Amino acid sequence: MQPQTNATGKPKLLEQVRTFMRARRYSLRTEQAYLDWIRRFILFHGKRHPRDLGETEITDFLTSLAAQHHVAASTQNQALSALLFLYQQFFERKLGRLDSALRATRSPRVPVVLTKLYVCG
Repeated sequence: MQPQTNATGKPKLLEQVRTFMRARRYSLRTEQAYLDWIRRFILFHGKRHPRDLGETEITDFLTSLAAQHHVAASTQNQALSALLFLYQQFFERKLGRLDSALRATRSPRVPVVLTKLYVCG
């Protein structure tokens, strides 16, 4: 199977990232998850190239995940990890602070409390 190419004949961004990850021996599951989050990020911003986007757009995307899509905190963290990988490892670009993104919160675990009557019968 030939990698997808753009009009200039170069492999598309996601194929380039896939090759980059495989050269660094990332697990298949990590590769799939990161590529999916990068694809979602691109679609969220109207198919603009991530090279043209920055901290503000990353923050907007992460906030959208928490506010509109109500994702779990671990899901939002996975999306953040994928984007940090894309910018810091693949593009070799330093990112500023991303603290202003609305963070998904973990739902508090309520302990199970049993009454004496329930336990003792």
